[in-house]
Amino acid sequence: MRIRYLLIALIILSFCSIFIGVKNISPLDIFHLTEDQADILMISRLPRLISIIIAGVSMSVIGLIMQQLTRNKFVSPTTAGTEDSARLGILVAMLMFTTASPLQMMLVSFAFALLGTFIFMKILDKVKYKDIIFIPLVGLMFGNIVGSMTTFFAYKHDLIQSISAWLHGDFSMIMKGRYEMLYISIPIVIIAYLYADRFTVAGMGEEFSVNLGLNYKQVVNIGLVIVALVTSVVILTVGMIPFLGLIIPNIVTIFKGDHLKKSLTHTALLGAVFVLFCDVLGRIIIYPYEIAIGLTVGVIGSGIFLYLLMRRKAYEH
Repeated sequence: MRIRYLLIALIILSFCSIFIGVKNISPLDIFHLTEDQADILMISRLPRLISIIIAGVSMSVIGLIMQQLTRNKFVSPTTAGTEDSARLGILVAMLMFTTASPLQMMLVSFAFALLGTFIFMKILDKVKYKDIIFIPLVGLMFGNIVGSMTTFFAYKHDLIQSISAWLHGDFSMIMKGRYEMLYISIPIVIIAYLYADRFTVAGMGEEFSVNLGLNYKQVVNIGLVIVALVTSVVILTVGMIPFLGLIIPNIVTIFKGDHLKKSLTHTALLGAVFVLFCDVLGRIIIYPYEIAIGLTVGVIGSGIFLYLLMRRKAYEH
């Protein structure tokens, strides 16, 4: 779990990502690109690579923040209803503004994601001292209720096909002019890094934080705004990437401990490497076709999630 190894893996996978695709471009072609090859690199391959890295970094970081604030290793935007709430927001935006711009959709989606996360946190307050695995199960149930509402209203207004586009993450449609909103995530991740120490203290509980002179509620609210904003931006641009914000922070904290500032860089890099690996794998398995990132991350991520659950149970016994 050294930074230099993660950087090497990121560079190697980025190199593979640029040169894997239906249109064959070899590394040697870089020195004498045809016009078509240059267009494919600049319009499709490079934007795709940038969006994969930003999505991987930002979703992993907000997963770490959520786990710190809720003091539960199995909470993430997937298991807290944040992603489902953001998708409901997208549907509401499509119904309210028939010609909604991406920014309008993002703002409505953000409002719903934030509301959904606040509701989950309220539920969490009521069941704070219950079994640690019970909390994410409550979050999954809450997310499924919100998801069912989204499906019902989408079906009623004949928007099932439109809304299903945001159900599974997919980088195949990413190209120049369709991914730039992801850049909003970069300053948000920087803010998360600046607030890392406060999130670490907030993760120790309200009483402890207040005794240390920390404005606990303000820090928690800032954390939830960061989580909701990043989730809505990523879902609008790429779609839902399940379990990413759950498994990456867990893997990192096994090696690096719970100090947020020490583990943020590793979490960001491992998140980018993991998403890149899943994307490259999805493009190779049934080449020249590809498997959506939501499916590859979902399958591998759910497997790791089950392993972490069983590891926890074995550790407790």
